[in-house]
Amino acid sequence: MRPLLAAAVLFCAFGQAPAMAQPIANPVATFAGLDKITGRITRFDVYINETVLFGALEITPRACYNRPANDTLQRTSAFLEVNQMSLDGTGTRLFTGWMFADSPALNAVDHAVYDVWLIECKTSTNIPPPDQR
Repeated sequence: MRPLLAAAVLFCAFGQAPAMAQPIANPVATFAGLDKITGRITRFDVYINETVLFGALEITPRACYNRPANDTLQRTSAFLEVNQMSLDGTGTRLFTGWMFADSPALNAVDHAVYDVWLIECKTSTNIPPPDQR
């Protein structure tokens, strides 16, 4: 009970809880993809809100955030949408959600032929933005 009381007194004395570092938004997400048939791993950069094809998968990152190295939360995370494309051009949503670079198995895209996971979020890449292609 005393530690709780001490924490309440400190909170009132300083007027706020300890500040957490805000995530930093980045315009580029770097992913790795495994083609299970060939055994080849491909690394690729994708701009936020750009859709790219990896095999039969359409990958669209909607946000990519970094946090400082001393942060205890997941330091690199991306929100993305993944669709599986069929031969007739229709897509089926396989995944929508957050992916974490520090814990790739937590929310990985597992497919019968392809695996995709987040590597990092970056401020730039050598690939021109979609509007300049």
